[in-house]
Formats: sequence, C-alpha cells, structure tokens
Amino acid sequence: MNLNNRPADRFDWTLAFILALLAVVSFFAISSAQTSEQYGEINFVLLQIRWYAVGMFIIAFTILLEPDQYKKIAFPLYGLGVLLLLFLMLAPGGQGQIAEIRMGAKRWLTLPVIGRIQPSEFIKTFFILGMAKMVASHNEKHISRTLKTDFLLLSKIGIMLIIPLFFIMKQPDLGTSLVFISITIAMILVAGISWKFIVPLFSGGAVLGVGLLYMALYAQDFMENVLGFDRYQFKRVYSWLDPHSYPSDEGYNLIQAMTAIGSGELSGKGYHGREVYIPENHTDFIFSVIGEEYGFIGASIVISIFFILIYHLTKVALELKDPFSVYVCTGIIAMLAFHVIENIGMNIQLLPITGIPLPFVSYGGSSLFSNLLAIGLVFSMKFHHRTYMFAADEDEE
Repeated sequence: MNLNNRPADRFDWTLAFILALLAVVSFFAISSAQTSEQYGEINFVLLQIRWYAVGMFIIAFTILLEPDQYKKIAFPLYGLGVLLLLFLMLAPGGQGQIAEIRMGAKRWLTLPVIGRIQPSEFIKTFFILGMAKMVASHNEKHISRTLKTDFLLLSKIGIMLIIPLFFIMKQPDLGTSLVFISITIAMILVAGISWKFIVPLFSGGAVLGVGLLYMALYAQDFMENVLGFDRYQFKRVYSWLDPHSYPSDEGYNLIQAMTAIGSGELSGKGYHGREVYIPENHTDFIFSVIGEEYGFIGASIVISIFFILIYHLTKVALELKDPFSVYVCTGIIAMLAFHVIENIGMNIQLLPITGIPLPFVSYGGSSLFSNLLAIGLVFSMKFHHRTYMFAADEDEE
C-alpha cells in the first residue's frame, strides 16, 4: 500500500488552516460589531459559529463525491438554480410572504424549517459547475480548435450567463450580477478561446462599462425608462464619487466606514474599542470594524490571509490534470477574488457600494454556506486528484 495514498495525506490541511484563520477573524470582528447593542439580544457570533459548524458538514459531504460525479450533476444543479431564481421572481413578495422585499429588492425566500435564504448565493456555485461542465465537454468534443468552434463556445457561455443574469437583474441585485460576470470572464480566459475573439470582446465590455457609468451620471432618464435600471442604483454611483453630498442618505455608510478605518490609524483601538457607528457593520461593512479596532496592521494581515487563500487555490488549480476540475477551481477563484476586492474596495471608496459581503468573515448563513460549498469542491478536486495520480503511478509499476 502506498502510504501517500492515505486520506489524511490527501486532505488539504493548508486550506483548512486558512479557513480556520478566517473563522477566527470573523468571530472577533462580529463580536465587536455588536458592542453598541444596536441589534438587541441577538448574538450574531453564536449564530456565525453555528453556520460554520453546519458548513463543516457541507465540506465533508462535498469531499465524498468525486469530480466525475460532480460533472454528472452539474447541469441539473444549474437548472435547479435557474428554477429557484424563477420561483423567487414569481413568488408573492411582501411582509409575511414567501419572498421578502427589503429596500426595494426581492432577493430572499422564507422557507419552512430552513428559514430565510438568498438563492442567488447558492446559485453562484451551481453556475460555476454548469459552466465548467459545458466548457470541458465542448473542448473534449472539438479537439481541433478553429474560430468557428471558439465562436460556438462563446455563444454557449453567453447563453449560460444570460439566463441567470436576467433573473438576478430583475431582483435587482447589481453586486451579484457582477460576480457572475467576473466568473464568466475567468472561464473565457482559461477555456482556450482565441485572442482574436477575446481582445474585441473585452474591449467592447470595457467601452460598455464606461458608457454605463457616463449614462448613470448624465443620462439617468434613458437608463431608467429604456434600460430598466432603478433610481437607487444611480445614487450608489453618486454617493461613491461624492459621498459628502449625500451625508444622510446613500453616502452615510461610506463616510462612516472611511472614518472608522481612518481613525484606527496604525495599530487600531483594540478589541471592543470601536467608536464609530455603522449600520449593518456585521455584514457588508465588517472590514471597517477590523480597520478601526486593529488599524492598518490588522487590516493588512486580513488582506494577506485572503491573498494567501487565492494563491493557494491557484496552486491547486495548476496541479490538477482534469480540465473540468481546473475550470471549477478557476470559477471559485474568480468568485472569491471579486468578493474580496469589491468588499474591501467599497469600504475605502475605491469601488462603489454593491452589498457584496467579505467571504468567510461577514455574517450571513447563505453567503457562508455558498462559499464553504465552493471551497468544499476544491477540497474534493484535490483529494480525489491525488487518488487518481497515485493509482496511475501504481499501475505503471
């Protein structure tokens, strides 16, 4: 028996250690976010610990399945995700209804026993699996690549993106829509598509983005009446560029977040030393709590942990031989990297506020379960990749 083939040796202990560090960061940050008693008797730390405990079972379950099994259920899971989004759109919304409406957005389902969930969080992972299966199957079928086959692949990718994106934009949820787009961009880059398509496609996307930003500033009526954007989305752009012009409205959270982070200076005010009030600082603005209490040093350490996480996931993707597994890891890396960059960026005014949580740190069951499910897939890909690799070595001997 090859000792290197033992389950304990095939388990990714480095990734587990990184997750443990992020869990500790989450518990301390959420604990500090509650010191003002703005949330009453609810103890979000205990709830977050419970979510993490359940998440460990999710990871354990995902490891049981092999990449080939995920490949078989990828399209059904993608279809299930689309059906959930359709159900959310058609479900009656309002107080006491199945679909909850908060701040004009219809994003949450209240289900018996399970409680309140945000379907779009889980569908990110289902989307990655479906996209990975589609790209892998296409490349297996079309070994000889031509511009025609690349255009066909781009068309398939576009269709798989547009379907869930339509429902998410109807909620509306701009932040999650951008996550789906970032995942798709990463998939296109690793799918082997010719640069003759990629360069004009990405150039056109950049022009479109700049154009939308311009219209948000100078052609609001056109975007609202013709393109279907909501007025509150424009305010987020304005408050991002000039938050002090909206001190009691959309710009309030950003002003408070920057004040909190700036007041932390080099070493911070210490645990429970937070003084600046920020609504919902245990979710989207958890990074401001870290910056205020632990200063530049503490914030830099947290950013470094995320950098190590992304670096480690990239190493895992490069080690894998199965194209499907590589595509899955690529999608997960893009999803997590976008979350980290957007969340930290919106806390320091580098990027507009979109309601994106900080992975593994912000409070929230749906977000945490979705991210742990995605990480569980990475655990599985690496765990079973080592099994195949050593089995092949033994056959050669």
